[in-house]
Amino acid sequence: MDSDTFAPTVIKAPTGIVGFDEITGGGLPDGRTTLLVGGPGSGKTIFAIQFLVHGTKLGEPGIFVAFEETPQRIVANCENFGFDLNALLPNKLCFVDAKLVPDLIHSGNFDFSGLLAALGAQTDAMGARRIVFDALDILLALLPDQVTRRREIYRLHEWLLGRGLTGLITAKDRGEGSSAFTEEPLGLMQFMVDCAVILSHRVVLGVSQRNVRVQKYRGSGFDESESPFVIGNKGFDVAVARTLGRVDATVTHERVTSGVERLDTMLGGGYYRGASVLITGLPGTAKTTLSGAFVEAACERGERTLFVCFDSDGSEVIRNLQSVGIRLAGHVESGMLRIISARTVTGSAETLLVRIKALAEKHSARCVVIDPVSTLSKSGNEMTAHGVAERMIDWTKADGITLVCTSLLDEMVGQTLVGGTPLHISTLADTWIHLNYLVQAGERNRGMSIIKSRGTAHSNQVRELILSDDGVTLADIYTAGGEVLMGTMRWEKESAERVAKEVAEVAGQLNLVRLDAEEAVLEVRAKSLQTELVAKQAEKTLLARTRASREGELARGQSQMRELRGADAVTPKSR
Repeated sequence: MDSDTFAPTVIKAPTGIVGFDEITGGGLPDGRTTLLVGGPGSGKTIFAIQFLVHGTKLGEPGIFVAFEETPQRIVANCENFGFDLNALLPNKLCFVDAKLVPDLIHSGNFDFSGLLAALGAQTDAMGARRIVFDALDILLALLPDQVTRRREIYRLHEWLLGRGLTGLITAKDRGEGSSAFTEEPLGLMQFMVDCAVILSHRVVLGVSQRNVRVQKYRGSGFDESESPFVIGNKGFDVAVARTLGRVDATVTHERVTSGVERLDTMLGGGYYRGASVLITGLPGTAKTTLSGAFVEAACERGERTLFVCFDSDGSEVIRNLQSVGIRLAGHVESGMLRIISARTVTGSAETLLVRIKALAEKHSARCVVIDPVSTLSKSGNEMTAHGVAERMIDWTKADGITLVCTSLLDEMVGQTLVGGTPLHISTLADTWIHLNYLVQAGERNRGMSIIKSRGTAHSNQVRELILSDDGVTLADIYTAGGEVLMGTMRWEKESAERVAKEVAEVAGQLNLVRLDAEEAVLEVRAKSLQTELVAKQAEKTLLARTRASREGELARGQSQMRELRGADAVTPKSR
């Protein structure tokens, strides 16, 4: 819905009702008349009181004309919604008891003139700007015929226009629908007023559903569709989705830990602050455990946290999580953590959302965990649950609350994620973590994967989720021969590989020792051969020297012999 649709061509009088002023673009038409129609218990009187109380905050005193209940009963009933009406009496808010005795009506002595004259004097005395005629149909039903009813309706309408008051007329819709407008006197008032609002209260499959619809609004655009609403501890709360043109929530790059170190690494540093996180899986896949780790980490860093659990009581949650090293009892005692068990809470998904918002506001929570959020889609809420999920995420983002939701998947689609989650919240969540089973050799083990995580690089690998007394850890998935192994089979395979590795290491060391020994032997042999070579070389040198010496001695001997022989020889004489 474009914000330009609500560009006001008429001045609006804010009602102070959360959501309603958004679908009307500012409230009811100021200085004009609005008809509010609804069945018994649809909240007409509460709507009217809230409209008047908010007017007093804007400096617009109001008058409440009661045709059905006494002012005392109305004031008492409104105390449950935090409206301190006694503090507004009589200068800012005035109650007029206009219940009439039926005998006076039938005597023919009655019309609206006297009442309007008294109201006119009261309006002037207190400077009233707003006025409510509650259950006007009760008074009109006491008039004798249609002609009289029409005459008095015209009289009232002209009086409101003349005074310039912002008027609100409530009436019962006995037909529980807009078709009742065709009946007198509502049919006439429908065309006379400038704005008509219908409140409906239906029971769908045993679940109470309340809706508000603006049927007409002269001179202004408005949301024509039905909008769910609840009556909470602060009165009316109309559920509306984020509209175009509305200021976006503040975006931050701050990260908060998931409570599991390896998961933070897979997410590139943890969850974004103010993000919505969805954890899905079949029963027993440790969805609550993973959200409990987040809760413990949030409390340890000093952030007030609200844990809403639909499956167990708070004491059971504390005991169960303690078995995996997650200890929340101390944080509950310190007031940092509040665990709400919603197992006995009944009502529509809208009612649950309003209660969760009220609890989070009261606790000043910065982190909220809902386990599981799929509870909102139980019987009777199928048509509205998705809208509730949208508004829940919109609310947490607007308030900067980090939201972690778990969701129980259907067993037929849990492994393939066909159809997503019951609420289709997976399309809205910023981060989606999926948990599943792997059954092998009679053993069931848990696997975890990140389906998506907007705005951050994240691992696409499957990890084995291991729960122990020391807490939650993640291990790499082990594959062998194309098959994924977890648990005991993985341990056996890793043990066998570890033994084989150790055997190989020992064999390698033995081979190294053998090679060292052989190298030492070769070194000894090489040294021996070197020594033998030196000896042979020395022997060869000695032999050569001996031979040379002998040859020299022989040569000298021969030379001496020749010399001796030459001396002894007789030289022959001439004859």
